[in-house]
Amino acid sequence: MTIKYISKDTATLYKDETGSEAKTQLLWGDRVRVDEVGASRSKVRARGKPGWVANGNLGDKSLLEIYVIDVGQGDGVLIRTPDHRHILIDGGWPRKSLPTAANAADFVDWKFAKDYGDDQIRLDAMICTHNDQDHYGGLWDLLNPDEQTGLDLTDVRVEAFYHAGLAWWSAPGGKVLGPWQPTPQGDMFTRLMGDRDAVLAAVQAGADPRLAGDWRKFMECVTQARRTDGAPTPVLRLSGQTGFVPGFEPAPGLPSVKVLAPVEFQVDGQPAIRRFRAEESINTNGNSVLLRIDYGRARILLTGDLNRDSQASLLSDFAGQHDQFTCDVAKTCHHGSDEVALEFLQKVEPAAWVISSGDSEGYDHPRPTIVAASGLTGHLQIEGDRLVSPLVYCTELARSVGLGTPVRVDVRDEAGHLVDACSGLEPRRVLVTYTETKPGDRSPTTKTLPLSARQLAARLVYGLVNVRTDGQKVLCATLSEKDATWHVKTFRARF
Repeated sequence: MTIKYISKDTATLYKDETGSEAKTQLLWGDRVRVDEVGASRSKVRARGKPGWVANGNLGDKSLLEIYVIDVGQGDGVLIRTPDHRHILIDGGWPRKSLPTAANAADFVDWKFAKDYGDDQIRLDAMICTHNDQDHYGGLWDLLNPDEQTGLDLTDVRVEAFYHAGLAWWSAPGGKVLGPWQPTPQGDMFTRLMGDRDAVLAAVQAGADPRLAGDWRKFMECVTQARRTDGAPTPVLRLSGQTGFVPGFEPAPGLPSVKVLAPVEFQVDGQPAIRRFRAEESINTNGNSVLLRIDYGRARILLTGDLNRDSQASLLSDFAGQHDQFTCDVAKTCHHGSDEVALEFLQKVEPAAWVISSGDSEGYDHPRPTIVAASGLTGHLQIEGDRLVSPLVYCTELARSVGLGTPVRVDVRDEAGHLVDACSGLEPRRVLVTYTETKPGDRSPTTKTLPLSARQLAARLVYGLVNVRTDGQKVLCATLSEKDATWHVKTFRARF
């Protein structure tokens, strides 16, 4: 068995050695297991499927791959480095809170089980950008044995877990973000969650202070996680003082992962981070982990849920160093919310923005102004009379649903024998009772409707956005719902 990688922007996976029937289309950098080398095509397994690929489309170059996963309303990003290490950043809402019952846990499971053919999920780093459930829910599902139903792989190993420090703490009547105090540099939160030992102490019954609610249950699962060698997964806080994510420092031929925020301060000799306003969501979002990935000449910025307040503070804290934010590809802050500082977007100036948003009308993301601002603040590249960039991607817009009209209902017993059949589905003759859970809801809503008045979601094409680079060229791609081929855009990295 030999591992190769697709060397062209796209390549066809054929059904047999000589025929023209395609099984699927492969993408630049796709990992291919070669089982047999033929005269013009090789027998391979790629994306979990067997088939044949033209020998001229196979190479040895492994890429930096960034998957912005379609988790609905939330964030989930999987990174695969050229040396086959993996970082999972956030995961979306818990699967039980999503209409599709799928989040980043499902994609990671597919990647390791089907694409790689592994029997274990191995993450070199799991990073929770902040303590909102639309970011940590999918991570929780991966680590929680009670929520792994439907996953092929339940053996999940995590070499290190990282968080932003701000946590939910128990308080009379609910939860709080902890104490804070005014300083000459602004208000600061002074109680930050720490390493594994500190978390173990803070989840215990009777602890004071004690982590609160679902955040505590999630962190309990984190403390139960294990590394590949069986040792407990270390837990560490990230801040601008960290420098680089441990193990991802600059090294020849490999990407580095730099931590830019939260910006850390000292209050009475202890680490502290900013408190922006009284609203808790402004503070949880504003203290998201901000990461920059550098590989060759390419830069990718991952922004969590940064908002206008935190972005304005970053512009002040990084005075004279705004080029730290400039990049080729940026994940848009907070799912396309318009709570952003335009000046910050202008400093980021990516060739491609990627927005992770969902279909829930309650959030109304991405906002029209942020879509327009993304285009206005993106890096302009024109070749001839063709616009190369800026590009604006959105997981919600890339998602599609195949609709079908129900025409017959068969009812069968346990042995498979037909008990009853209904054709034509006359109005009100066949009623369907179903449950609907909106993102973030604690429990589903039960409804009953006549089947004849509905259409069926026959299939779902997830809106995952692929970003790949060899350090010189950057490729962005989404899947076409029509024929499962890739819509590809490429541009040159500029750093």
